[in-house]
Amino acid sequence: MLTRRHTLGLLAAAPATALALPALASTAPVFSEAGIAIRGADPVVYFTEATHRIGSADHAATWNGATWHFTSAETRATFLADPEVYAPQYGGYCAFAMSRGYIASSVPEAWTIVDGRLYLNYSLQVREMWQRDIPGNIAQANQHWPGILA
Repeated sequence: MLTRRHTLGLLAAAPATALALPALASTAPVFSEAGIAIRGADPVVYFTEATHRIGSADHAATWNGATWHFTSAETRATFLADPEVYAPQYGGYCAFAMSRGYIASSVPEAWTIVDGRLYLNYSLQVREMWQRDIPGNIAQANQHWPGILA
């Protein structure tokens, strides 16, 4: 349940103008800026190196309506062999916002892998709030995704 305290905490953790994006019929299934998914982070590296690294247009691929950048030809090939395994949940939109029923952008450094799935959040502060109840937040977010895009 979203309480006044949670709402105030979320607003304090992020600039009000950038946090919530209304779900519109034209909302893309993958969070991207200028067509680049997850701000250019290599989604495979989260799993193979337990960190985030920005990829390169030299190793780009298109999937699910967005361009994905990779750090090497190997991570690109790994992703393309099974993109559903490596792509972030909720299209790379903020997992905490999704659990609350709205869409927000995410940053590559605010990530968590849970049960072999990658989740991104709006900021490190928002990730801390999301991590307070990961199973509950995932269950709530799953109720909203992907219908929130419609």
